[in-house]
Amino acid sequence: MRDQVQVPFVVRAGGEIDLDTAPSLRRALHAALESYREVVLDLSEVTFMDCAGLSTLVQALNQADRFGARLVLRGAGECVVRLLKLTGLHRRLTVEP
Repeated sequence: MRDQVQVPFVVRAGGEIDLDTAPSLRRALHAALESYREVVLDLSEVTFMDCAGLSTLVQALNQADRFGARLVLRGAGECVVRLLKLTGLHRRLTVEP
């Protein structure tokens, strides 16, 4: 029997991730990380992220660690990458182009 290839589950975010929108992203990431060993957060359509968005990423990363899962950020724009670097989160998160 061949080993099954684990396909990552993709969560797509767009627009602004802020106090109003972060809770729905948090719920989506939580549900995905409960069910999949690898979750990709596609940020290619995100135009803004504030501290609520950062908090959501930290919570998701901690959950992934607890569950033995992997969280990958993909397609993060300049504004998000800058925020990750300013806070040092780029050292804890896997960030792909």
